[in-house]
Amino acid sequence: MANIGPAYGMSRDVQSKIEKKYDDELEDRLVEWIVAQCGSAVGRPERGRLGFQVWLKNGIVLSRLVNSLYPDGSKPIKIPDAPPTMVFKQMEQIAQFLKAAEDYGVVKTDMFQTVDLFEAKDMAAVQRTLMALGSLAVTKNDGNYHGDPNWFMKKAQEHKREFTESQLKEGKNIIGLQMGSNKGASQAGMSYGRPRQIIS
Repeated sequence: MANIGPAYGMSRDVQSKIEKKYDDELEDRLVEWIVAQCGSAVGRPERGRLGFQVWLKNGIVLSRLVNSLYPDGSKPIKIPDAPPTMVFKQMEQIAQFLKAAEDYGVVKTDMFQTVDLFEAKDMAAVQRTLMALGSLAVTKNDGNYHGDPNWFMKKAQEHKREFTESQLKEGKNIIGLQMGSNKGASQAGMSYGRPRQIIS
């Protein structure tokens, strides 16, 4: 990996705006959830954006988190015995987490990129992904979620309706109000400006 120096000018402005999106209170809630979900063996990070990044950087905590949302025997990620020390192995572990989170149901627009976490480019995006994962876990309500259900919003669920054949036929005869109404409409009394004057 290249050694990246400090940013200047527009790059610095963009990076500072991204860093302002990071939420310290949300960090506390996410740490509590991860510890409740995975157990105290995952430890706790130092407070702050960089402490949170270092805690998640090798991908092991994230892998344990997503594995804990599945029942025993169907864990999507193989976790190595010793945490990876080589950069590409750590990034590969993060990529496996992202794939497993997507398979769990997190939409692509809620996913962070590997470099967002590994190089601390956009830790707010990491928070968004974890929030989306927590919301899905609460919504699924399959017994694998641990922690306070009020930490995350439940996602809206589909409410499918079934109509009989006769109800569908009746619906074809009704003009919906969004189409408007033409009751009593006529052009009586309407004039559009002066009539054309022909002068000879």
